[in-house]
Amino acid sequence: MSLKTLLLRNLIRHSKITSFAPIFIQRQSYNKNERHYWTSSRNTAVALLASVVIGSAVKDQENVNKKGDVEAGEKRSDLPTFTAEEVSKHDSKKSFWVIYKHGVYDVTSFLPSHPGGEQIFNAGGLSIEPFWNVYGMHKTKEIFELLESYRIGNLHDDDVVDHSDDEFWAKEPYRDKRLIIKTAKPFNAEIPPKLQVEHFNTPNELFYVRQHMPVPDINENEHKLTVTIVGKTTKVKEFTLKDLRKFKPVSVNAALMCAGNRRSEMNKVKPVKGLSWTTGAISNAEWSGVLLRDVLLHCGLDTENIDDKHVILTGADTDATGTQFSTSLPLRDALDTVLLATHMNGAPLPPDHGRPLRAVAPGAPAVRSVKWLQSITISTEESSSHWHQRDYRSFNPSTTWETADFPTAPPVYSLPVTSAICDPEDGETVTVEDGHIEVRGYAYSGGGARVLRVDVSADGGASWRAARLRQHAAPPARHFAWTLWSARLPLAGAPAQVEIWVKATDSNFNTQPEKFNDIWNIRGILSNAYHKIKVNLKY
Repeated sequence: MSLKTLLLRNLIRHSKITSFAPIFIQRQSYNKNERHYWTSSRNTAVALLASVVIGSAVKDQENVNKKGDVEAGEKRSDLPTFTAEEVSKHDSKKSFWVIYKHGVYDVTSFLPSHPGGEQIFNAGGLSIEPFWNVYGMHKTKEIFELLESYRIGNLHDDDVVDHSDDEFWAKEPYRDKRLIIKTAKPFNAEIPPKLQVEHFNTPNELFYVRQHMPVPDINENEHKLTVTIVGKTTKVKEFTLKDLRKFKPVSVNAALMCAGNRRSEMNKVKPVKGLSWTTGAISNAEWSGVLLRDVLLHCGLDTENIDDKHVILTGADTDATGTQFSTSLPLRDALDTVLLATHMNGAPLPPDHGRPLRAVAPGAPAVRSVKWLQSITISTEESSSHWHQRDYRSFNPSTTWETADFPTAPPVYSLPVTSAICDPEDGETVTVEDGHIEVRGYAYSGGGARVLRVDVSADGGASWRAARLRQHAAPPARHFAWTLWSARLPLAGAPAQVEIWVKATDSNFNTQPEKFNDIWNIRGILSNAYHKIKVNLKY
């Protein structure tokens, strides 16, 4: 069921649809006069979102900061009160207000800095809660504090409604309790460090989870993949899962890593925006399905004319406006590597990982491996979605949110070499045996590069010990799996504490940088400096 349908059901249940008919009319007029904000296809979604600002207040525990130091949207006696109708009139670039719980906010000056780009315009004059219930990464202390800095008033008690929208998440799959949850809605979780190195292929239930929206409820027997090749004569074909099984079966062993893996370390240099991943936003699996290339050739792709073309991948997961998740890759990069996968480690894809069909773009940031794959489009244009146009792009350390020009910044299609210590963990007490300690971890490089060497140090880089490597047999340029490593590390003297460093070098002879300062960026992506932990020693 779509988010728009759920919103409609909620409105009917509360008998509020007729309450805000003037807003729907206003939006139609707004679309006509200021077309650069709106398209007519979104009128319905906007009307629904506008309607949900009427109702009665129910405290949303999930949005209250756990430490109690920031309670965004709480009623304040020192501020004026506005009705929902008054707020709804401030929905343009010149005056842009939003609602959160009891709070009314004038965020006009924030519009150019919004990381999600024009998505924010969907909330003009309305509550942002339906959006934040989908984009759960907003619910952090820093974002609440930023929101409160724009506070101008309170929403009238009669116009406050509970936007918990639990219905959106009613069909979420069961998750293993060992996963470390970063956000619950949408569900984002990493694998505990020591469990990462227990298996070369991560068990499906422990594979890290990265969601942008609720997991869609898909009937496998009815699911279809639409392939469109745009050209002088546009070609369109549809495939059922049964149709796809007619192509040659292929398997690839590949790690998927979020571009924000290890973001929490970069955040220590200077605050960045994004989920605070530690080292657990990477996992490895054997993926099985059919090659994108075979399907495209069947659809009539001209392989002599692929330069400057892109593969747009669209999933079935949708946001609060009904917009589907989408991103793209250069066709030349994707043609010989991307897999249309139906299985993971020999079993059907779990719901969290794209059941019944997903793209696997080995060597690329995991965001390019679109889950719940619904359509593939070959075009001279990149994906127009804000996930592609306004995120996962490369900036230098001097770029700020105010100066960032997302459309002209290069999209991130590959990943730099990285490594991490998984066992022991930071702050752990380790027993020293014969003057040595045992250390284990992973290393990985994107773009098909193979890890050549992993070096570990216990004396601040004065000396390095080469680790033992456990790797897949694939050669360089076609090596998409991670590398697990282990080392028996000698200690000088009998210190009470030691700091362990690790760095990796890949088959392109790229080596991790020592510090995060020179690679810092506003989104905290590509965070690949030396991994460093401190452990206490027991003799």
